[in-house]
Amino acid sequence: MPKEKLTASEARRIALGAQGFATPRPAGPVAKRQLLKLVDRLGVVQIDSVNVVSRTHYLPAFSRLGAYPRAMLEEVAWAKKRPLFEYWAHEASLLPLASQPLFRWRMADAHDGVGVWKGVGQFLRERRAFVDKVMDEISRRGPISAGDLDMGHKGEGGWWGWSEAKRAVECLFWTGELTTATRRGTFERVYDLPEKVLPRAIVNAPTPSREDAHRALYRQAIRAMGIATSKDLRDYFRMPVEGAKARMAELVEDGSMIPVSVKGWREQAYLDPAAKWPRTVDAQALLSPFDNLIWFRERTERMFGVRYRIEIYTPAEKRTHGYYVLPFLEGDALTARVDLKSDRKAGTLIVQASHAEPWASDATPVRLAQELKLMAGWLGLQRVRVERKGDLATALADAV
Repeated sequence: MPKEKLTASEARRIALGAQGFATPRPAGPVAKRQLLKLVDRLGVVQIDSVNVVSRTHYLPAFSRLGAYPRAMLEEVAWAKKRPLFEYWAHEASLLPLASQPLFRWRMADAHDGVGVWKGVGQFLRERRAFVDKVMDEISRRGPISAGDLDMGHKGEGGWWGWSEAKRAVECLFWTGELTTATRRGTFERVYDLPEKVLPRAIVNAPTPSREDAHRALYRQAIRAMGIATSKDLRDYFRMPVEGAKARMAELVEDGSMIPVSVKGWREQAYLDPAAKWPRTVDAQALLSPFDNLIWFRERTERMFGVRYRIEIYTPAEKRTHGYYVLPFLEGDALTARVDLKSDRKAGTLIVQASHAEPWASDATPVRLAQELKLMAGWLGLQRVRVERKGDLATALADAV
């Protein structure tokens, strides 16, 4: 029976172990089964279109497995026979196919316009005839992007400037009436009917009750995090507050989660009974701003003592650490952060700014330089260039 009171360092190592950072990276080439095992462990990988370094969904696997072939992720995500599918889980996300039935309650909420989906339901009701025409067009023509649909009004502000056709296909994606067939060009989503994309076994799988689905998603979340508060658990799959307390109590009762306390944590914590308790963690990884380990900023600060915010939407003159900043995980601590940019034309990974956390050591710039060089090679870039900005810049430039 695990002890009921944990130190903050024990909790941190448990979390890192659950996220795949307590085991060494593969010694040889990464196999597809290793990539799929990781996605299954994480349960969800967030998708984002920002490509200043690399689109974020490629990065969690690099952080944990090292320089795997990026085409491998594209294959498991968007090839004709794929083990993953896209849906709105944390944000826009890639998930194992087996999770698809667990999100049908959210698809139903989107269809009905419940809660945050009010605008979706309203659009579907008010523009029903147009939406039906879009569905008919996709049924007739097969996989198609919003740009291929010469229908409806063009984008004129609101809803991110989307055209009426784009609004329709996105609403139908959220309701589960359409899914992603593939991505093309500059990451453009191509839509099709689920029965033409997903395996028959998934399409015909029974739909669990809302309560059963929520319990299953909370089990996935605690497995992926190892140890978590109720807020952490809700955030992982963006679960509603309503019913959360009851579902978590049921999972405690059936042994899926164990209530524990963590020194320095104000809130009740829950432990995965199957979680590993690493004595040490010797990780070395650059983390995407949207990595599962740090995407919930409140948890990141509680776990690592680091206040981390992405500053993409902050005016340049008001940024503290830079535009697209990746924290550096060294051992079991976040010891630095670097503002990165891939200059693909020049074949250079540019460190636009680099900052150390107060507990960084003399080894930090050396280990960070190693990871930057690995990332550059993985991205097909020939060199790393460190700009002289930030309190770590001089030492990092020397190490590079």
